[in-house]
Amino acid sequence: MRDPFFTPPDFLVNAATPIAKSLALKTLPYHAHEILPAFCLYDFINRVVSPYVSARLAPKTYPQLSRKTKINWNVHFVSMVQSCFINALALWVIYADKERRNMDWKERVWGYTGAGGMVQGFAAGYFAWDLLASAEDVDVHGWGALFHAASALAVSVMGFRPFVNYYGVNLILYELSTPFLNIQWWLDKLGMTGSTLQLVNGIALLTTFAGSRLVWGTYQNYSMYKDIWNAVQNPGELPVPSWLALAYLASTTLLSGLNFYWFGKMIQAVAKRFEGLKEGDDRKKK
Repeated sequence: MRDPFFTPPDFLVNAATPIAKSLALKTLPYHAHEILPAFCLYDFINRVVSPYVSARLAPKTYPQLSRKTKINWNVHFVSMVQSCFINALALWVIYADKERRNMDWKERVWGYTGAGGMVQGFAAGYFAWDLLASAEDVDVHGWGALFHAASALAVSVMGFRPFVNYYGVNLILYELSTPFLNIQWWLDKLGMTGSTLQLVNGIALLTTFAGSRLVWGTYQNYSMYKDIWNAVQNPGELPVPSWLALAYLASTTLLSGLNFYWFGKMIQAVAKRFEGLKEGDDRKKK
């Protein structure tokens, strides 16, 4: 399936080609027109749109926030826009791209479709911005967020060799839980901690996180590892360089490990919110 986005302009393809050749990213020039606009758009949303919209939607809360909390608020705003967009795009490509759906293991490792490249292009633009934002304010986001952004960007960029582009699209669905994570964070800042809405959203968050990242993600990683192992064992005309296999496996394993770690933290956080409120209610009854 071809890339349904507009045809990349020649000047951008020509500008990206030397970089792509030096990094052996053959399909990168054909998706530079998705990477760069996505990066610029998310930076614009972070610096301009979120402060403007948030100050009007939450006039009693947003202006009173500390510098660090405002930074976090704006990042969650960008994340909300990106996750809703990229989830819809990935689900549509998984459903509509018949060529991709009929791939065998060789094509899942080395194959490429324009539509799949489009998804990875928009995702790479976001992860590039996320890496920059995490590095600029590492004191706010922490080193875990920085490593996560770097690993996610590495996985997205390596797909432009092309390499396991098929799984890159599938793993985008990690983001299915992100809207609920953002809502959970905002409810805390809006003074709705322990509310019925937060309880319902917390259940949705844990369910989608476990389903998309722990179950779906683990299955996709297992399938990907198996296909890469087949490619290593049967090199033929397209051998998999050892460094590439190790780099990709290390990045995806790190992301998977962080997902399990964060899931445990989320369970603790949700339980803590409602246990605290329950203890308060019990004291009132006494």
